[in-house]
Amino acid sequence: MTVQHEALAQYLKVALGGVVQVQAFRPLTGDESTFAMQEPGVLRGSDLKAFGYGQPIQIDLLLNGIPRSYVLSTMRRGPGFGHDHMADRAGSLIWAHAAYGKLARHVGSLDVGFFTDEGQLQSAGRAKEYFLLVEKVDGAVYRVDLERIRTEGKATASDFDRARALSGYLAKIHAEKGQDVQLYFRRIRDLIGHGEGIMGILDGYPAGYLPLPSQQQYLIESGCMAWRHYLKEKAERLSIVHGDFHPWNILFREGTDFTLLDRSRGEWGEPADDIAALSINYLFFSLLRSGQMEGPFRELFDLFYGEYLERTHDLELNSVIPPFYVFRALVIASPRWYPDLPEQVRVKLFRFAKAMLQVEQFDHKDLNRYLM
Repeated sequence: MTVQHEALAQYLKVALGGVVQVQAFRPLTGDESTFAMQEPGVLRGSDLKAFGYGQPIQIDLLLNGIPRSYVLSTMRRGPGFGHDHMADRAGSLIWAHAAYGKLARHVGSLDVGFFTDEGQLQSAGRAKEYFLLVEKVDGAVYRVDLERIRTEGKATASDFDRARALSGYLAKIHAEKGQDVQLYFRRIRDLIGHGEGIMGILDGYPAGYLPLPSQQQYLIESGCMAWRHYLKEKAERLSIVHGDFHPWNILFREGTDFTLLDRSRGEWGEPADDIAALSINYLFFSLLRSGQMEGPFRELFDLFYGEYLERTHDLELNSVIPPFYVFRALVIASPRWYPDLPEQVRVKLFRFAKAMLQVEQFDHKDLNRYLM
């Protein structure tokens, strides 16, 4: 979809309710830091995550003479991942507009709208495609910290402070519980069967993919069914969640000041989802660095996970988190989402995912046992 300057200015005048002078708009590329690798040429470009949503556009303007910046984002069209139809994408963006402002520290949404056949942007009416207008916030994504730690082989006091802050944040939002049993059932069902869940991710793997052939994919999906019925007995755990709490969705500024991006998959869910989403990245970056869980990433994992347990006294967490680790491992091992991973890292992530299906109680103090 091509955005015309005149159409954009006309829309913003209505959406922002003032005198608007658009000064510039351009693709939002984020930070340009390079992902340093020990093996030259394994990763190319500035980011591991090669497959994502639509390209966001940064808009710089004067609103009643005051400089402001905004971000206009869309969702990538299908196939797959539950984004196949316009209604799928519209539903996600409409939900995002309603939910973003309800979560502490999350970037706010100012409007949700759509593109018409004529290329106009409107906030209501004959929809052709939806977009999301959100606040522009400063900061660097948390994965930049993890890249630095991987390169330098050590974590600073600030790194531990940030891990502690993220753990404390999740403990705080997860303290708000819900009473909707069917909603908890849906969240567990979506974990497995949604287009962005385990089955949807596996459907995105290439046909005949040798590192994880169809028979092993079948066993993973079959194993998830037992977890689904086990978790259906845990509906009292329904809590406020972020839903996609990984390092690409966390922007840090000075110290422990951070803002979240891209809240996903519902306001309510299983707290283990947020814990798994972030903590598996300490394992991931440690595998990239040395092939096992050790050193600074082990220390950060222990701090993040341990502080959460200490704050929440969640005695069930280790017994419910395994299928969420399965999901996250399959995402970061995906040849479509992360096409340039070293093969030995991908293999260990598959081992980790398959091991999670077999355990009754996750041992957060010994992750290396699940990589063998």
